[in-house]
Amino acid sequence: MGEHLNPEFLKVNPAGKVPALRDGDFLLAKSCKYQTEAHRYPPELQAHTRVDECLAWQHTATQQPATNIHLCECLLPHFSQQPMDATQVEQLLGKLTPALGHLDQELLAARPFLASGQVSLEDLMAFTELMQPSPVGCNLFRDWPQLAAWWARVEAALGPELVQKAHRHVLQSQDPQEAQWDPQMAQKLAQLVKEQLR
Repeated sequence: MGEHLNPEFLKVNPAGKVPALRDGDFLLAKSCKYQTEAHRYPPELQAHTRVDECLAWQHTATQQPATNIHLCECLLPHFSQQPMDATQVEQLLGKLTPALGHLDQELLAARPFLASGQVSLEDLMAFTELMQPSPVGCNLFRDWPQLAAWWARVEAALGPELVQKAHRHVLQSQDPQEAQWDPQMAQKLAQLVKEQLR
């Protein structure tokens, strides 16, 4: 019991989760053998499953913390008509920091993109998730040079105009005092956001 937390297992799956698989020198925290469109996943099996592995890790390690930062910085102030709670944002950033370190110091130290040598679905998902805290000036990349360089590579590959257009709603932060909400609905939404942040 607890073998999934020992250092040897963590080399196979840094998240310490089961299932994990070792096939010779190929380590994989999740397995999937199926064909899909080449523009979504690299066509080679190991590269394809590396994208799947990264997506599974990203779902628990970056998606929820980045979403919670966005909720605290942007949505809660809109619904509650109260200023952002900077202390709570700092606490939420602390929950994201280990994932940023893993991305910067491990994944991006080994390759130019998260799962392979080219932009994959994992890069697009992580790019979108990590963009969420940025509307109110939260720079997730200032302490992570490889992550900042990855961000620039992904944006260059997609084109800055497309990135701005695709993310315009996330990037446009409104003054909470200017938001027009039905007071009862706003109160319910603020309560839902607060529950999510617990």
